[in-house]
Amino acid sequence: MGKLKKKLWISILLTAIVVGGFYSLVKGNPPLDIGTLASSNDHKSVVVGMGNKGFGEVKIIDVSVNNDEKPSETKVQVSNALQGFIITDDYDNPDSKPYGFQNIEDIAIKAGTATKSDEMYGLSLIHHEAINRVNIKYSYLGMTFDERVFFAAGVNQ
Repeated sequence: MGKLKKKLWISILLTAIVVGGFYSLVKGNPPLDIGTLASSNDHKSVVVGMGNKGFGEVKIIDVSVNNDEKPSETKVQVSNALQGFIITDDYDNPDSKPYGFQNIEDIAIKAGTATKSDEMYGLSLIHHEAINRVNIKYSYLGMTFDERVFFAAGVNQ
């Protein structure tokens, strides 16, 4: 009976080490990859290109701008490398339709290899005042992450 108890404790300890190591690895290497940053001239409409360098899906939980304000409108463009993204202040206009605007809650950002045929994701935000920071809260493998993207004349700082 003593050997069985010892094996059980060793198994529990090894499991805890593996789970802790995996958690630390994922937390230390967040999967959301920020790419393209673009904004309108007045900075009231921005696009944050996103990719997933992990091996599971990324789900956006919440988005805010500047000092944790809710943007006026938020959508995700699902595009491809040939089409790219559009900066718009009206998701319903005819020029915007081909860019596949969808609600955040309907999108899971798939892990990709960044080929021409892979989907590209662009977080599109419209706000009543200039956007200087975008805060993205997302989940990955049951863990929550926060990413901040800064805009200054359309450049990430």
